[in-house]
Amino acid sequence: MPRVSVADYRALAAFRYELRRFLAFSERAARAAGLEPQQHQLLLAVRGLPEGTEPTIGAIAERLCLEHHTTVALVDKLEARGFVRRQRSSTDRRKVWVVLETAGTKALEALSRLHKAQLTTAGEPMLGALRVILGDLRG
Repeated sequence: MPRVSVADYRALAAFRYELRRFLAFSERAARAAGLEPQQHQLLLAVRGLPEGTEPTIGAIAERLCLEHHTTVALVDKLEARGFVRRQRSSTDRRKVWVVLETAGTKALEALSRLHKAQLTTAGEPMLGALRVILGDLRG
């Protein structure tokens, strides 16, 4: 593996900076909408699961990089607020899915619009830094 150059450090630092800026924006937007950042992330994870992935606590925990019990607590709080509900499988009663309710869908849509708008400006610097990093890795 080649040495890490000053340009590499700058590109990595720039990417991390842009990523942190976006994440800070996301946290502020979630709180302004009355959600904790992890609650917003859970709503997004449920709605944005890869095709064919069932919205189980385990799958959601995996997508959020959280422990199962932490995800259960997040679902409990969102369920109490009417943003999600648990739905038991009719064919396998052991399976429980997390389903967005109307309030959760509306909150997620509003936040997703804000995030897409933010990425129209924040995305280019982030992509630029990533291109430098990937270009160097490729070659």
